[in-house]
Amino acid sequence: MKLKTALMGAVACLGLAPMAYADGHEGERGRDGNVNIIYWQAVSTMNPYLSGGTKEIEAASLVIEPLARYDAGGTLVPFLAADIPTVANGGVSEDLTSITWQLKPDLLWSDGTAFTAADVIFTWEYCTAEGGGCAQAAKFEGVQSVEALDDLTVKITFEGPKPYPYNAFVGGQSPIIQAAQFADCLGARAPECTDANFGPIGTGPFTVTNFLTNDVISLAANENYREPGKPAFATVNFKGGGDAASAGRSVLETGEFDYAWNLQLAPDVISAMMAGGQGEVMSAFGTNIERLEMNLTDPSPSLPEGERATAMHPHPFLTDGRVRKALSLAIDRQILVDVGYGPAGQPNCNLVPAPALYASDNTECLTQNIPGAIALLEEAGFMPGPDGVRVNEDGVRLSVLFQTSTNAVRQDVQALIKADWEQIGVETELRNIDAGVFFGGDPGSPDTFQRFYADVEMYTNNFEGNDPQAYLAMYKCDNAPRPESQWQGENINRVCDAGYDAMIAEYAATSDPEARAALAIKMNDFLTKDNHIIVPLIYRGRVSARSNTLGGVQLNAWDSELWNIADWYRISE
Repeated sequence: MKLKTALMGAVACLGLAPMAYADGHEGERGRDGNVNIIYWQAVSTMNPYLSGGTKEIEAASLVIEPLARYDAGGTLVPFLAADIPTVANGGVSEDLTSITWQLKPDLLWSDGTAFTAADVIFTWEYCTAEGGGCAQAAKFEGVQSVEALDDLTVKITFEGPKPYPYNAFVGGQSPIIQAAQFADCLGARAPECTDANFGPIGTGPFTVTNFLTNDVISLAANENYREPGKPAFATVNFKGGGDAASAGRSVLETGEFDYAWNLQLAPDVISAMMAGGQGEVMSAFGTNIERLEMNLTDPSPSLPEGERATAMHPHPFLTDGRVRKALSLAIDRQILVDVGYGPAGQPNCNLVPAPALYASDNTECLTQNIPGAIALLEEAGFMPGPDGVRVNEDGVRLSVLFQTSTNAVRQDVQALIKADWEQIGVETELRNIDAGVFFGGDPGSPDTFQRFYADVEMYTNNFEGNDPQAYLAMYKCDNAPRPESQWQGENINRVCDAGYDAMIAEYAATSDPEARAALAIKMNDFLTKDNHIIVPLIYRGRVSARSNTLGGVQLNAWDSELWNIADWYRISE
């Protein structure tokens, strides 16, 4: 809590607004014409079950919705559900083995057909179908069955007691898709259903009218949306591509766009843009961690396709924990923050930085330790070669391909880390990939973060809400991306540890809050300070911009940033 307070104070010093609120603006649906949104990481699909990318999850949230979401304060609120089930109201069983959701009555899909419990059941079947490679599989961890008690009542039964039952069908990562539209898209056929994946029928405030992959999405107000007079905007122009700087300028300087997402820009750049006077920069802190992912499998292009970057071939040196720890110790995280993030970032050693109850006291990585890193590499048998690059007695060179998405701040961070690693004798090749491709989830692309054809990669993600159970469950053995899962899966590093899998099961069955927190910290530490499979760098605030004429925006760090777009409206000048 002290860290979060300090960060928010630092943000205030730069002049960033935490959020803006609606003021009761009312009227006819579509009264305010068009709203222009720019996500400089272009969207490749409107199906979040086929991509773990934030941009896909958030774009899809305009159209398809979950039973419940987390609001801007991190509180669970009903969306398609009538209320939030609890033990007290009888929605969660006393033994914690089931949760029963009551749907709001008279809900319609955008095509005018009824939304029922059958659609919820189908969504579970879709994500758990064999060969489908569901990107959100961890959301359904421990679900034994999903059944309809009637058209408006859904009962989820768990394999055992589930102290935190709010993962399946909750948040932007786990929305409901229409059974009728996706009926022929189960399993391996999921990526082939282009029309459905690009233009899902939804219950949300907007519908897709045209989708150009990795470019522009055109949307129109859903005439069957459940709330009268909403959305205020008749159309949405959702532009993708470019870079964070041009996106920021388009709102803050030129006024061409109304909302710009993820302004991952240096502090001085943001300050200069704010002088344009056309908009406001907002920031909110949740659980975003910029990190390095260490590949535990061999991504060498000399291996046959289907075997490359899979468990069939362990990595030639990153399977040694001493090497991974050395790479972490060599990094000066404070410089990364100073150069790239300013008050919108903080050096951090944890995968789970918040809420405070779940945050480990792990601080070892905060101090750069070049001598310690060198000692570890020499202990692992890597000595300087004739060119200064370390090599072991088997001739294995410490040479890494380090990739991330194309972004000025990320390229600066890459360069700084490369310089740090050169100090310890690690040769580093840098690669950056267009964000629309890198985070796109295309099973045919060799350049996605899931396929991981590199030794190390860098990106940010987070967990929705205030409990990291599903997030930590991503690193289960079975969740590793591989050819037979369409290269989908959340276990990006391909870590497989029976002890960790056992902790996932224990965590899911533990109800005492302090005991759950202790387990979460233990799992965080396993992935970070104990094994350095994930190397956290920076605790990032979400930074986005809105036009001065756009009202109703509530920046949300716990769910989709677009979670309340139905409440957005145009402020009269």
